Amino acid sequence: MLTTEQIAQYQRDGYTFFPGFLSSEEAVALLSDIESICAGNTLAKHDKSRLEMEPSQPPDGATVRRVYEPCTYYLRFHALSESEQLLRCVEQLLGSNLLFHYSKINMKPPAIGSVVEWHQDLAYYPLTNHDSVAVLFYLDDATSSNGCLQVIPGCHRAPLLNHTRDGFFQGRITDPVDTSRGLYVEGRAGSAIFMHCMTPHASTTNTSSLPRRTLILSYRAADAFPIYVGPVTLDAEAHVRLVRGRQLNVARCSITEFPIPKQQRKTASLYELQEMS
Repeated sequence: MLTTEQIAQYQRDGYTFFPGFLSSEEAVALLSDIESICAGNTLAKHDKSRLEMEPSQPPDGATVRRVYEPCTYYLRFHALSESEQLLRCVEQLLGSNLLFHYSKINMKPPAIGSVVEWHQDLAYYPLTNHDSVAVLFYLDDATSSNGCLQVIPGCHRAPLLNHTRDGFFQGRITDPVDTSRGLYVEGRAGSAIFMHCMTPHASTTNTSSLPRRTLILSYRAADAFPIYVGPVTLDAEAHVRLVRGRQLNVARCSITEFPIPKQQRKTASLYELQEMS
């Protein structure tokens, strides 16, 4: 369960930190599964629906930068997404009727790990309200040198920042960002971060010799319905499932207007969209 202090921090700052959420044995088991999932894949030959490779490597390079939807395809990750300990925490933040939204693993391999530019998650998938949270699990010790999460506290209560240029969604904040307010959220393997969908966040390139693998799960309130933006919405909704309470048939609308993320062309991921930008 989240403590009163952690809930207050989430409401005030748009995120909260939970050290030791996973045991060392649980983190090691998840890492072992990741190694099995990635084994044998190369830039030239891999399943693009399951993996994204680091682009700056030879065709036989085997460096993976993202695993798509582990909580749909792999049993141990699926079990975590529906674990009582995790859902109790999410329920404290979003209420008793919960949908699992999506999952991914950002790999951040040593001396390579791709940068993630400043952005807000809700910009990618507009919803009828703000009750959406990402839960990030550090599976390795995460520091500023190997690309831990950075956040700007308190901005989640303000209007969405601009993510467009020339009318098209760029996947990143396109206005100047006051990075002086940014904080590195460092933590040991097994730590969890609960982050509001409107919190600006980023991560730098991994400049160290150590990996930084992070499992990310997203949940939303069952009355937070998607705003349709075409095929992107259909893709984003493909893995949604009820994990707590009951399915609701009435949308709660607390947002009066929201920019539609119109893209120039279909992209595989946040990485590709930001690189194109």
